[in-house]
Amino acid sequence: MLRYTIKRVLGMIPTLIIVVTFVFFFVRLIPGDPARLVAGEQATLQDVEAVRERLGLNQPIYIQYIKYILGLLQGDLGTSLRTSRPVLTEVASRYWNTMALTIASLIWSTIVGVILGVWSGKNRGKWQDFTGMTLAVSGISLPNFWIGFLLIMLFSVKLRWFPTTGAGSWRNLVLPAITLGTSIAAIIARFTRSSIVEVMKEDYIRTARAKGLKEKTVIWAHAFRNSMISVVTVVGLQFGFLLGGSVVTEAVFAYPGLGQLLIESVNYRDYPAIQSLILIFSLQFIVINLIVDILYAALNPEIKLS
Repeated sequence: MLRYTIKRVLGMIPTLIIVVTFVFFFVRLIPGDPARLVAGEQATLQDVEAVRERLGLNQPIYIQYIKYILGLLQGDLGTSLRTSRPVLTEVASRYWNTMALTIASLIWSTIVGVILGVWSGKNRGKWQDFTGMTLAVSGISLPNFWIGFLLIMLFSVKLRWFPTTGAGSWRNLVLPAITLGTSIAAIIARFTRSSIVEVMKEDYIRTARAKGLKEKTVIWAHAFRNSMISVVTVVGLQFGFLLGGSVVTEAVFAYPGLGQLLIESVNYRDYPAIQSLILIFSLQFIVINLIVDILYAALNPEIKLS
């Protein structure tokens, strides 16, 4: 296990280098001049050139790239062009907001998705299956921003139960978490249902029933337990997507997380912040994939990590 983990960690390095390089050059293709945005609309050409020189944007692109890589090796993500604060400080101030939203979304969506998937799978072809999969397809099909606006209109404007924007309280998490987790719950339900349907065909399920075990025991102790690998895979991947894919939801609720920070950075052509955020999103996704692979061995000892 340790050998496999070390091998995978070393394998992350080339991937991160490719991501860093691609993003560094790609963000510079975004239309707009960050020096002009920093200097202001009323600034003269001389003022803009002075800002460009101060920010190092007048240097050759390969010099900027080398400086950026050297900074990363020292743990320096650069300085935000928008706020003139270290990017690491900007990220740290919002990271736990996004993490809290992600965890809240994943918890409820996993519970609901698994229950809905098992309910549909064990009643394959019946009305329960049809109802469960109809809900799942609806959850996948409906856009997040539409769900968010609908929840705001109902629970914030009409009922006044929850605030529409901000963070800092569990009340601020409820509507964004429901919005962000709806499609995830639907995906988990579909995968769980497919896995349960396959497992229910196995001989050991018939043997368990022949022994006189209760149906709940057969479903949860035997069928669901042996379908956990596919469920863990989906949950792990969705966790990675949630950490980096909450941009739309955070924008709808003006939630101060990394997704909202990314939108602000793109609008301001804040190169250091954009580069750092995408690097963080990529690193999180790679690490989560590694954790999921390691969990395979814990769930099924027959799987050999090599």
